Amino acid sequence: MKIICVNAGSSSLKFSLFNMEKEEVIASGLFERIGMNNSNSVIKYNGQRIEHEVEMKDHTDAVNVLFDKLISLNIIDSLSEIDGVGHRLVHGKDKYSDSVVITDEVVKDLLQFKEFAPLHNPANVLGINAFREKLPNVVMVGVFDTAFHHTIEEENYLYATPYDWYKDYGVRKYGFHGTSHRYITETLTNKLGKKDFKLINCHIGNGASLAAINNGKCINTTMGFTPLSGVIMGTRSGDIDPSIIPYVMEKEGMNANEVVDELNKTSGLLGISGKSGDMRDILAGMDERDSRCYLAFNKYCRSVTNYIASYYVELGGVDVISFTAGVGENSAPFRKMVCDNLECLGVKIDYDKNDTILGEFAKISTDDSKIDVYVVPTDEELLIARDTLKFIEN
Repeated sequence: MKIICVNAGSSSLKFSLFNMEKEEVIASGLFERIGMNNSNSVIKYNGQRIEHEVEMKDHTDAVNVLFDKLISLNIIDSLSEIDGVGHRLVHGKDKYSDSVVITDEVVKDLLQFKEFAPLHNPANVLGINAFREKLPNVVMVGVFDTAFHHTIEEENYLYATPYDWYKDYGVRKYGFHGTSHRYITETLTNKLGKKDFKLINCHIGNGASLAAINNGKCINTTMGFTPLSGVIMGTRSGDIDPSIIPYVMEKEGMNANEVVDELNKTSGLLGISGKSGDMRDILAGMDERDSRCYLAFNKYCRSVTNYIASYYVELGGVDVISFTAGVGENSAPFRKMVCDNLECLGVKIDYDKNDTILGEFAKISTDDSKIDVYVVPTDEELLIARDTLKFIEN
């Protein structure tokens, strides 16, 4: 059983081809600069990295190139080997609470919801249409980034804005990174052999969000109407006083969209440090005694700590804290600082073990810690493949 998982951007196409009997990646790759000059493809297969510069005027061209490469490299013999295609979809608004077989109605809804994810939903549709054209009789499944957060209650997803904004314009918390949060929840459920536990999952990469999860269901999350809110991130500000926006507009002669662009792209770790939005660069700056890197790191860790503490109260206690994504899986200093900040809650970690863990599943808390702390690598593509397989088998 072979399933392709797809993440389509406006000028890119990322894929992973799975053998679902073993749940292993056969090949993966990225097609970039679609519709632009110097478009190129990279396919990773059998330990090789195969890169080509190839003209792709649109996503249909990219999909044609993809399958030509898969066949010419003998990764598959023909298109008939592809049993399903799973698409990562960003925004299903408040309509889609689970993965779905992609139909014309789903495509129509994605375009209707495009104002909620203008950079992503239209691009997702480009990918869907290209694969439907190439594989018209193959099951295609959409897995929404917002779906896992549909269990959040009204008191948590509503903002204290005029209620008509919610009724008329859909202004509410939607949450993101839901596919990753669900994958971690399911992984821990399987590893621990139980589902009745309280979890705070920390998806900390360049983008970052936390989710409070009770018995497998999300009750709150840090990202909101857009991915800009919540904790400090690589280049995003996280929570700020909204009155800053008109203030900076007046001072800088900018419009609202320009200020929001700055909050998304030049804020966070980058904005505070003036050096980088990459945690590795921040830690290197700290080694050089850069005071702003220290400041950025401390604020970043405090931001995550404060949300964990808030969710601890909201959940009425916590059984497990998990760290995932680029920073969560690979930055021992980040995990140490956050866990040290949580010492008052009885969190204790094994520092030696924490220092050795890079991108692998591991318990890093001590036996006498009141809360178990885990590092859990995320795999959103595998979750998408699993969801696709379920629809094929049913």
